[in-house]
Amino acid sequence: MKYRTILTSLILVIGAFLFSCANNQEDQTTALDTDAIRTQAVSTYASSLTGLAPTSTPFPTLTPVSLTKEGPTLTLEPSATPNPCFNLLYIDDVTVEDGTRMKAGEVFTKTWLVQNIGGCAWRAGFTFQNVGGDSMRGATVTLTEAIPTGAKRELSVELVVPSGINGIIESSWRMADDTGSFFGDTLTVQIIVGNVTTPAVTSTP
Repeated sequence: MKYRTILTSLILVIGAFLFSCANNQEDQTTALDTDAIRTQAVSTYASSLTGLAPTSTPFPTLTPVSLTKEGPTLTLEPSATPNPCFNLLYIDDVTVEDGTRMKAGEVFTKTWLVQNIGGCAWRAGFTFQNVGGDSMRGATVTLTEAIPTGAKRELSVELVVPSGINGIIESSWRMADDTGSFFGDTLTVQIIVGNVTTPAVTSTP
């Protein structure tokens, strides 16, 4: 009887021990399964955030571009260079002094006395032409003969007093060589048309 009681107690202890081990193993399994599930959930959520996060795109590298402004190229025509050996000196007004009063439409001849003071003769073909003011219908004069160095000559042009103008009228003339280059003094004629009062010239002592 005593032996049976001991055996029964031993069986109960072993059974309790086994039952306790089984519960512990189940709890551990459950705990492990729960941790695995949580880990997987966190991993999945992190993956979803990574997929939704915007991908940064690097900006393209800008290469500086040199701009060259192109425009029309201006070519300057070479100007004629006067020949230094040609020169003209004004000496006197032979006809029609400056300040002479005239009427509109009046025809007159203006003559200047000049001298060739250059080192070269003025060749036939040189011209004497209007370069400013009112031409007063004056035509270009062409030399028909050479004028040597040091010689004096009279240069004359036929002019017409313009109509419809009152006051002082001036015309300027110069000599030009066979290349069209002007040289020497500028010769002028100045007339008065109409009732124009000119200021009196006073001499300063």
